[in-house]
Amino acid sequence: MNCLTTPWGDFDLTRFPEDPRDSLRAWDAADEYLLRHLKGIDGAAPTELSGTVVVVGDRWGALVTSIAEHRPVQVSDSFLGQQATRANLERGGVAPGAVRLLSTRDTVPERIDVLLVRVPKSLALLEDQLHRLAPAVHAGTVIVGTGMVTEIHTSTLKLFERILGPTRTSLAVKKARLIFCTPDPQLAPAASPWPRSYTLAADAGAGAGLTVTNHAGIFCAERLDIGTRFLLRHLPRSRGPERIVDLGCGNGVVGTAAALANPEAELLFIDESYQALASAEATLRANPATADTEARFLAGDGLSGVPADSVDLVLNNPPFHTHQATTDATAWRMFSGSRRALRPGGELWVIGNRHLGYHVKLRRLFGNCEIVASDPKFVILRAVKGKDRGRARGGQSGS
Repeated sequence: MNCLTTPWGDFDLTRFPEDPRDSLRAWDAADEYLLRHLKGIDGAAPTELSGTVVVVGDRWGALVTSIAEHRPVQVSDSFLGQQATRANLERGGVAPGAVRLLSTRDTVPERIDVLLVRVPKSLALLEDQLHRLAPAVHAGTVIVGTGMVTEIHTSTLKLFERILGPTRTSLAVKKARLIFCTPDPQLAPAASPWPRSYTLAADAGAGAGLTVTNHAGIFCAERLDIGTRFLLRHLPRSRGPERIVDLGCGNGVVGTAAALANPEAELLFIDESYQALASAEATLRANPATADTEARFLAGDGLSGVPADSVDLVLNNPPFHTHQATTDATAWRMFSGSRRALRPGGELWVIGNRHLGYHVKLRRLFGNCEIVASDPKFVILRAVKGKDRGRARGGQSGS
């Protein structure tokens, strides 16, 4: 836990899930720069935080925790970020309900008087969110964005200018910048170009011919990534009624292909991104063969919200970076959660880059791990819970 010093006071903040070994802070210089600017420090005139204040992309709640007295609305795509925000607000003694937490899929306020934007990593997500927010912006809306200099590009500024109005940037301070945008009432509101869809080609194995839908901010939204394509060529064979989890589902193409190959299965799609879950549901329902599949879509921290010994198969393409930090902590939580959630004899199938060495973790957790398929870049691994190997299934042939 680290202490953020702001013009509104000092706040102990953490990321989520809280890990005392994690040295990464729940804020950075871009958050500090924006908070100083709002209070009129460093020569700027103070910003009047009145009316409806909306904060978009506040990664761990540092911004809304600091300005909670102004009753802001937070809009976030991250379940983990929202959980961190709740914990940080409670730790800061903020009264319940003082900050309203919305996902990127929720309806935004009808009128926005102050719009604060923490620039996301994904330019597409920024584009989509600015389109969604634009109808609520009026001529008097104060719009200020913030980000590290590596996150703010000419394309970032052009988005603000094209969707909201004239835009300029500040000087860099501690490698962070501010974005100042003046709403232009003459700009005609336009619809977001998201979501987008494409159809998988014949070389996508079990996914061949599927329509894939991607909302803004999803990994490889324009095409299928090569790791997922490799996994689709080697999905497990059907074994009758069972419960299958697409863990870290992204656009849901793996779970949809599994539903196609296992018509009697019940599917559970899990991701920490609300945009991903919306994409997964759209992908499943867009394909006639899976449109009526029994499925749930769960925002969560891996399998932490799933009962123990309740699933038969987990399919997982774990990220090795999360919220711009390169780490294997997310993969480890996914593997540990899978072992807990699987029934005895249940299986975890993992696709990953060969160099990541996931087999070491899986053998430590499950006591076993075998290679289903591999190529020079990727490896598909299978770990079975318990000693009953009789239920192990083979991969589909073909590459």
